[in-house]
Amino acid sequence: MLERFRQFWTNVWAPLGNLLLKLGVSPNAVTLVGTLGVCAGALVCFPRGWLLAGVLVITAFVFSDMLDGYMARTSGQMSPFGAFLDSTLDRVGDGAIFGGLVLYYVGPGDSEWRAALALYCLVVGSLTSYARARAESLGMQAKVGIAERSDRLVSILVMTGLADLLRHLGVGDGVLWLIPVTLAVLAVASTVTVVQRILVVRQQALGLTPPTE
Repeated sequence: MLERFRQFWTNVWAPLGNLLLKLGVSPNAVTLVGTLGVCAGALVCFPRGWLLAGVLVITAFVFSDMLDGYMARTSGQMSPFGAFLDSTLDRVGDGAIFGGLVLYYVGPGDSEWRAALALYCLVVGSLTSYARARAESLGMQAKVGIAERSDRLVSILVMTGLADLLRHLGVGDGVLWLIPVTLAVLAVASTVTVVQRILVVRQQALGLTPPTE
């Protein structure tokens, strides 16, 4: 759903990408720095209860995911290794975001069941990506489902930042319920996505199986 906005933001960040290329910065370096920034925002800020600050830091570095792609295409530096590095580090950033929420809930958030819910979202989110990658490695497609990566990330970041902002504005700590509610929705949506991908791959695999006599 949110992929439609990718080109808009790519155009916004294009001037910065052009500047970095002129300075000799490689797309892979941008990918690495972006991932480190996301991890810092999630694993430093979230466990301390600085939810809004963490979201702002993460958001600033998340855009590197579009910036590095633009730089690679513009400079002709697209390569299999660059694509592999980008996808691999995306998983690291995703894990840091949900892992940071796990640490928040075992710390200042003080809720074991919410920590477990965030951990489940971390695991099942990784599983959705693995299911698609594994299917493609076998020559099949599994790009289906109601919870794409970008949708999951935007949802949890927006609701986490909004909840903490409203808390700081005096709405009260009760508004932080927005976060576990969002996690619960993502848990269900991600689980459904995994099942959808399994069924789609199964259907394709059955079509590849030679009939028995």
